[in-house]
Amino acid sequence: MLWTDKSLAATFGIMAALGVVLGSLAYAIAHKTFRWEGFTTAEDLGNHIIGGILMGFGGITALGCTIGQGITGFSTLALGSIVTFFSIIAGSAATLKYQYWKLAKQA
Repeated sequence: MLWTDKSLAATFGIMAALGVVLGSLAYAIAHKTFRWEGFTTAEDLGNHIIGGILMGFGGITALGCTIGQGITGFSTLALGSIVTFFSIIAGSAATLKYQYWKLAKQA
């Protein structure tokens, strides 16, 4: 949280993120619905880590939120947003094909 903000000030964004985590923890404990969840295999964890890295890279490359580029940017017919939107679709299709290929290989 302090990678880009060296002032060490507790900004609204930092406190909102902390509030979401602590608020949801308090609710789950109060309603006795708290449970630990995790990944079933190391491969599943790796897939999620790679996906997170790619989403972060895509957000930075698109100069903003990937979904925001696809929805609001596309509606203004911004060329960069249109390229981003179709890149999101292509990446999703490629990922689905890879996942289907892995499932067929296991069967």
